[in-house]
Amino acid sequence: MMLKMIMDMDIWDSVVLFLVALAVISFTHFWYRWSHPKCNGGKLPPGSMGFPLIGESLQFFIPTRSLDMPHFVKKRIAKYGKVFRTSLAGRPIIVSSDPEFSYYIFQQEGKLVNLWYMDSFSSILGEAPSATATAYIHKYIRNVVLNHFGTETLKETLMSKMEVMANQSLATWSTQPSVELKQSLASMIFDLTSKQLFNYESSKSSANMSQMFTDFLQGLMSFPINIPGTAYHKCLKNQQTALNLMRGILHERLKSPEKRYGDFLDQIVEDMKTEEFLKEDFVLFFMFGLLLASFETISATLTVGMTLLSEHPEVVKQLKEEHEELLRNREKADSQLTWQEFKSLTFTPLVVSEILRMSSVAPGILRKVVKDIHMNAGYVIPEGWTIMVVPSALQMNPEKYKDPLDFNPWRWNDLGSNVAKSFIPFGGGSRNCAGAEFSKVLISVFLHVMVTKYSWKKLKGGKPGRTPALSFGTGGLHVKITRKSEINAAI
Repeated sequence: MMLKMIMDMDIWDSVVLFLVALAVISFTHFWYRWSHPKCNGGKLPPGSMGFPLIGESLQFFIPTRSLDMPHFVKKRIAKYGKVFRTSLAGRPIIVSSDPEFSYYIFQQEGKLVNLWYMDSFSSILGEAPSATATAYIHKYIRNVVLNHFGTETLKETLMSKMEVMANQSLATWSTQPSVELKQSLASMIFDLTSKQLFNYESSKSSANMSQMFTDFLQGLMSFPINIPGTAYHKCLKNQQTALNLMRGILHERLKSPEKRYGDFLDQIVEDMKTEEFLKEDFVLFFMFGLLLASFETISATLTVGMTLLSEHPEVVKQLKEEHEELLRNREKADSQLTWQEFKSLTFTPLVVSEILRMSSVAPGILRKVVKDIHMNAGYVIPEGWTIMVVPSALQMNPEKYKDPLDFNPWRWNDLGSNVAKSFIPFGGGSRNCAGAEFSKVLISVFLHVMVTKYSWKKLKGGKPGRTPALSFGTGGLHVKITRKSEINAAI
């Protein structure tokens, strides 16, 4: 009996050892395959895939406490070069900070790569659209956006609305002892954009849709784990709540098509009769994306701009001189900024370009590889991988911009088109952002009102960084805004 028990124990020990050995071998094999993905016809760009499943996601989300390119990217550029491989949230990714390669990728849309966000629409459309359908959809999107936010609309009505908005907002903020600038700017721009899109007026709504969008973006930049209590879970809830509010507005329009508001949604509702891809969910995600891309990115860019201007009085001085010269040349000094006056500005565009360069709001521009890409040195990027072009890495490149962390608008007098491939605040290729002119005009108009009628003083916070999206710390940037008339009266 004792001998049998010993023999049984030996058998179980052998089984346990065998299972442990099998598990170790399987895990080692899995880890090796994870670390060395297959690549036919060449070798992958250098890099690391990190840990299985999570990749290098944890390192990616480590904050960078400056406007410099993310530490994650900078460290790997030094180790692997300007194009390297990694894995984020379980997805294999090629990261590019090389201006020539990035430019090449942008030119290959519809050939070797596709826009990444179209995958998000595939479930809405019922199936992934063909290349022809994708091109048609994007042509429609671009045209309809330009109809309501492009140059002609800016000339006729929208620039005037921007100035009214800036005047009203700054007048209100000047009565307050302190203003958190990022959130205040976000609310201001949200009100302008949502009014233009679907006649939404936040003052008449009990729901704070602007805050929902802000919370959504913050959660979007967190680790994508959809578990109650996580930032990502809250992000998805905020998205759904905002979409439901917009769905109610859309339903009202569909029920009463005879009511016209002259806004973006009027055109969409009319086009829904003839354009098959304009399903209800598509329209909602379309408007959601436009709102997010406008108010959040422009408010972050303007906040960076105000932070930098606070630290560079010599730039503010020349801005004031340029805009006060406009006022002196008017028949009526209190008349609104005209399109001719806007186009006559010479220093302001340099300031706006420098603010756009240093802010680099988008942490990355994504493209999905649809056909193997063969690079120099025998490298291959396989079909199915994702390419992420990092704007901040291009726009903070010391090889292109001397002392890239210095705020120097005058640098643009000499740069010209020499940095076209290293300056992509509105994306690149044929899909360059249709709202580029809208963004630049809005920033310029706000600065015009600010430097001609107000002064501001930075009170606390406002140290920008990247997490990897642009951020301003937990407290944001607090400023005191004062009317110039009050300053003069005190003197």
